[in-house]
Amino acid sequence: MSTTIPGTITTVMHEVVQFSIGTGLSFDDLRTSYERAVPSFDTARFSEMEPEPVTWDTVLAATAENAPHGFVRYWSSGVGGMARLSVAADTGSCTTYLMGNHTIAHRVYTRDPAVLVAPQRATIHEDRQGAAWFSVEQPSTRFATFGNPDITKVGLELDAKLADLLRFLDIPVPAALTT
Repeated sequence: MSTTIPGTITTVMHEVVQFSIGTGLSFDDLRTSYERAVPSFDTARFSEMEPEPVTWDTVLAATAENAPHGFVRYWSSGVGGMARLSVAADTGSCTTYLMGNHTIAHRVYTRDPAVLVAPQRATIHEDRQGAAWFSVEQPSTRFATFGNPDITKVGLELDAKLADLLRFLDIPVPAALTT
């Protein structure tokens, strides 16, 4: 029996840090490099596992192969074209992504199901001068809002993975990701 009172509302005000990093790359080059480093979630491979019981080690191994730099892409949308339909000026290109790692998300989800904030949004956009930017929220600032040290620790681990990904992509790493 649930002890939650119907209509209960909990409000948590929190600050999330978002980094927007100038890359020195073209939009297309950055998008191509990012999509190679963060491949799409291999739905077919994981769907094939469903009929049979699999071990967690099998899931971990399959995920490690699918996420060579710790993350996979669950969704993406090129919003640049849609934005250009609604404004007269060319606003440049923009693609937004949901990226994450379901095996890491599982570790926090078992502590608090509300932590399905785990897939994080990343955006690659082109400014009016044609320079490509990479924008992403700092994982630990999102995870810290749950007030659970174990969940916060996972957020810090994701900060380190994000820093490694940025290094691989040759994008400057914000100091906050490595402290």
